[in-house]
Amino acid sequence: MSADNDKRKQLLVRISDSLWKDISRWAEDDFRSVNGQIEWLLTECVKRHKKGAPLFRGDNDQRQE
Repeated sequence: MSADNDKRKQLLVRISDSLWKDISRWAEDDFRSVNGQIEWLLTECVKRHKKGAPLFRGDNDQRQE
């Protein structure tokens, strides 16, 4: 395990029941827990953000750096 994984932070997130159900179904499809799926989603978004890649399809927002 990397040092990052050894120092995990806990986070309370309030989401709607319908969003929970959607994430839960997606997590099952990917053989992950809901917590694991949310962590994966956040990790992917951060990776894309760091690369300057659009987070969403059709996101043509040009970043100013």
